[in-house]
Amino acid sequence: MLVKKILIDKKGNIHYWIKGDLHTQFGVVKEQDIEKTDGILKSNWDKEFLCFNASFIDQFNKLNRGPAVPHIKDIAYIITYTGINKDSKILDAGTGCGFLALFLANISDNVTSYESNKETLKIAEGNIKKLNLKIKLKNKDIYQGIEEKDLDLITLDLLEPWLVLPHAEKSLKHGAFLVSYLPNITQVQKLIEESKRYNFYQDKILELIEREWIVNDKIVRPKNQIIGHTAFLVFLRKI
Repeated sequence: MLVKKILIDKKGNIHYWIKGDLHTQFGVVKEQDIEKTDGILKSNWDKEFLCFNASFIDQFNKLNRGPAVPHIKDIAYIITYTGINKDSKILDAGTGCGFLALFLANISDNVTSYESNKETLKIAEGNIKKLNLKIKLKNKDIYQGIEEKDLDLITLDLLEPWLVLPHAEKSLKHGAFLVSYLPNITQVQKLIEESKRYNFYQDKILELIEREWIVNDKIVRPKNQIIGHTAFLVFLRKI
């Protein structure tokens, strides 16, 4: 079921609410109060909570996860740099839990995703159903070929993305992006070397570092934990 609202207590803990009374360490917040309130409400112990309608990211944070998922900092860069919109025709491969596909489908109405592992596919299906987004999910190995044509973007979260290059070359529009999410630099090297055999331009290779800050009165400092290397992003464009 979809999360309807989130409540934040005085310690900054986030409580995801679907229905019924909310029981917390700061008391009970009644269902009727949650339903009718946006802003500040109180528990039966007179403790304050902030109450917001759940956004896409709130829904996303409650999804089922598998062993490895793309980080949202990397997903955000893929979306912004490739410039996709609601009309973009997108193919995602290596669906996993469906995280990248879901973010893409929150923007575009035409997203297809390939996943060869049936067990992982079930997790993705459940997550897609929870968020009620339109994604054509296929139990298919992209190494064997791509059915879709005139694509604006292909995203790959795969062990050997270079095996997709001959298929992607035929399916992407001129100037369209192929983006690969790779944890190891040796994979990046292999992909770049192989891309020279096909009609692709090496646009950009990068990794993103995220450092969150604490600003609380006179306390202004970065948080102790930095989100460092999660993956390399390789951006190729069809010539």
